Amino acid sequence: MRGRMVAGEKPAKGVFKKSMIKLLKYCKKYYWLIGIALFLGVIAVVCQIITPNLISDLTELIAGAIKIGVQIDLHSVTTTALTILILALISALLGYFQHFIMATATQKIVFKFRKDIAGKINRLPLKYFDTHLYGDTLSRITNDVDTIGQSLNQSVASLFSNIILFVGVVIAMFVTQWIMAFTVIVATLLGFSIMLIFLTKSQKYFNLQQKSLADMNAHIEEVYSGHNVVKLFNAEKEKGGEFTAINKKLYSSAWKSQFLSGAMMPIMNFVGNFAFVAVCVVGAVLVSTGMIGLGPIAAFMIYARMFANPLSQIAQSLTSLQSTSAASNRVFEFLEEEELENESEKTKVLTNVKGDIEFDHVKFGYNKDRIIIHDFSVKVKAGQKVAIVGPTGAGKTTLVNLLMRFYEINSGDIKIDGVSTKDLTRENIHDLFGMVLQDTWLFQGTIKENLRYNKDHVTDGEIVDACKSVGVDHFIQTLPQRYDTVIDDSVNLSAGQKQLLTIARTMIANNPMLILDEATSSVDTRTEELIQKAMDKLMEGRTSFIIAHRLSTIKNADIMLVLKDGDVIEKGNHEELMAKGGFYADLYNSQFAES
Repeated sequence: MRGRMVAGEKPAKGVFKKSMIKLLKYCKKYYWLIGIALFLGVIAVVCQIITPNLISDLTELIAGAIKIGVQIDLHSVTTTALTILILALISALLGYFQHFIMATATQKIVFKFRKDIAGKINRLPLKYFDTHLYGDTLSRITNDVDTIGQSLNQSVASLFSNIILFVGVVIAMFVTQWIMAFTVIVATLLGFSIMLIFLTKSQKYFNLQQKSLADMNAHIEEVYSGHNVVKLFNAEKEKGGEFTAINKKLYSSAWKSQFLSGAMMPIMNFVGNFAFVAVCVVGAVLVSTGMIGLGPIAAFMIYARMFANPLSQIAQSLTSLQSTSAASNRVFEFLEEEELENESEKTKVLTNVKGDIEFDHVKFGYNKDRIIIHDFSVKVKAGQKVAIVGPTGAGKTTLVNLLMRFYEINSGDIKIDGVSTKDLTRENIHDLFGMVLQDTWLFQGTIKENLRYNKDHVTDGEIVDACKSVGVDHFIQTLPQRYDTVIDDSVNLSAGQKQLLTIARTMIANNPMLILDEATSSVDTRTEELIQKAMDKLMEGRTSFIIAHRLSTIKNADIMLVLKDGDVIEKGNHEELMAKGGFYADLYNSQFAES
């Protein structure tokens, strides 16, 4: 599929830098919140850096008194110890508020991402969903956005604070004792170089991990939605094998990325302990030569740990930012997809629609190099019932999609009451048509909410009348809460009952024109007869387009357009076309050959 990375494919060079720059620009609105959090982190770090010097002073105070055999100055000891305690408390409180503010900022960013993605979905053309798996799109909305939020919350403040701490500790060490400072730095250089090697190796695995996770979601969504077909064809083993292959790729990339990132911590811990030992050895030599006292050694024992910890935390933060980079790259890739044409400048609105429709030399192909509607022209008068018939792949549903402007035509024009659909907004066009499709769609909510979908002005009486018209009211009355029954897994609706509800919803919407695409294909013959009567009543005075393979259901249409390979090859009513004995007659007779 276009837009999906094949497992094993290496990410493009510079992906980390580009995606992080985009993310920084995207978060611009929340710089002030992040800035406050970082400022609090700086103050907390300063408090931590001051503490070892105070401990050094405290150690010298106690050691000096013991060395010369005088009484320890308890007032000075208490004051210094209390100062250390206050600084630790201030540092902890500032750290708490820093994390609180960062959590707020990152969740606002995640909220903005999801809001923008939801809006983006509404602006994407249908051709995007024709070329992308639903599971892959869902993974970008859920997994990738969650990864961005979690890693930003854990990484940004930590990275900044630890860089400040690292620099501050270096300065403080050189101010305290330069030989000991060099000892600590040299001891940790090895770990820092190893960390860089691990970072450069792990980025590609983080990218691959996000891609493999998307592939898995897409596969699960596909198999789950077609579960009955999989069971029918005994394809469980085959699909299980496909899942295992995807799962292995995810396992491999996740294991490598997590192993490389997890290995940094023990490496840095070793380096920290090595630096601690070096401080003790070098400090003992310096004390024995009289160059320093015990106080600086006590301070450097803390500095050695404080110097190694920032490197470890920086390594972890950079690793987490790699996950952020991989996830944000996929999210921005989605947000940057080509959108539908902006229609904000269109002011023309059709309201009192008669229903005259004209297709004028329409040419269309889902791909420019593969045209399927070559030169389609037809005029439909207001109130006429137009049946569109033809073999599979003739272009019947495509014509309806073009009429609704779900796709843009390559050339020609489509007019409603003499007004080109190009001059109307899609929203206006969609308000003019009621649609009943072969595939039913009901959301989790009450039956009444499903029937009143996006039509808040509809009364309960109108809902009941519509349901009675299509013969579904009796079934609804048998449900525990009747029209307030929530449609979920506990309510077992047949395909026919779902279709009846969608037909009732279309009747309630009361649009001036109708499109019925295999609307009765999911119901039995008796129910089909009831629906047909309701539809005949519904279509009175409305221009209606009917697509049906059962030609017996459309015999009363005013016009029949017979399509083959994207062209109208015959046109007329049922009697006229049967009298011609052409393609339609052969098609009709083939359905009733046995009878």
